[in-house]
Amino acid sequence: MPVEFLGIAGTNPASEVTPRTGGPLDLEYTTKLARAHEDNGWDRILFAYHSGSPDPAQVAAYVAGRTERINLVVAHRPNVAYPTLTAKTFATLDHISGGRFEVHVITGGSTADQAAEGDFLAKDDRYGRTREFIQILKRAWTSDERFDFDGEHYKFEQFVADIKPLQQPRPRISFGGSSAAAYAVGAAEADIFALWGEPLAGTREQLSTIDSAAAAAGRADRPTIQIAFRPILAPTEELAWEKAERILGRIKDVKAGGVPLNTRLRSKTPENAGSQRLLKAVAEGERHDRALWTAPTGLTGGGGNSTALVGTPDTVAAALLDYYDLGIRIFSARGYDIYDDAIDFGRYVIPLVRSEVAHREERKDLAS
Repeated sequence: MPVEFLGIAGTNPASEVTPRTGGPLDLEYTTKLARAHEDNGWDRILFAYHSGSPDPAQVAAYVAGRTERINLVVAHRPNVAYPTLTAKTFATLDHISGGRFEVHVITGGSTADQAAEGDFLAKDDRYGRTREFIQILKRAWTSDERFDFDGEHYKFEQFVADIKPLQQPRPRISFGGSSAAAYAVGAAEADIFALWGEPLAGTREQLSTIDSAAAAAGRADRPTIQIAFRPILAPTEELAWEKAERILGRIKDVKAGGVPLNTRLRSKTPENAGSQRLLKAVAEGERHDRALWTAPTGLTGGGGNSTALVGTPDTVAAALLDYYDLGIRIFSARGYDIYDDAIDFGRYVIPLVRSEVAHREERKDLAS
């Protein structure tokens, strides 16, 4: 399959290096950022979720009316709505967007942020609930017959959705996690398995585990693999690393200014296996492979998508292609200056990666 690129659908300009000065939902900025991605070669944008965020599904519906091509990936936690309601909501959004909807199912890596919404399930139990949720979503989107479900977390009788997704057979479902429970659920149920950007050796290890879990679940192939990085670009290597150090200083300045009230609730020691793996990479050194930099990860406590790729567009493209060679087919990228970096990455990195992938696939076809 061709390579794809996923950006971020931010609702305000704030990031680790830019304190928020306005409200949580700046619709003018939201539209501008979405258009920046659509106009610069991106395939998909993610509408993120935490306990206090603007509702991502409604923001995606708003953006759908102001874009034409880009796919809208809505993050969703199974704890916040019953799956039958969610199935109808998202099928409706697929129609509103003209078949451009996808969902990223979040099990939840922070017990505190889950509890803020009244969810007190233990972590492994949350993965069990996610498995049932995805199973129900798939069936609700594709079944023309009424069906029952009697699981550990959900039970209903004789449901059928009148509205089905515009996409056939259904929209793609992505999922992320790095624990044993996550591998088992995602490898069995997800169309896309999302990973955070680790060194190549760690990524190779995760892919092997996903392959084994997919085989154990009876799948003939593994989910499409997605990986996330923070690109830091400049015309020369020296300038790129100078920029990287400035970004580190800006992160420190924002942290020194206090934590914004809308920040996701997290414990000081990460509970989720993905963040723990990232902190392990930090302990092994700040620079890895061709261009991977873990200093921001250490400074932010392993908080989610935090490992950077630093260098010229050629260097960052080559680093992404190293992951492509491992089997990665979707690259998630979000800069620190979100709007400007979306444009720069789209203009200067995406074409390089697409061109080289096309050449590699052409060579493969000629050799076969």
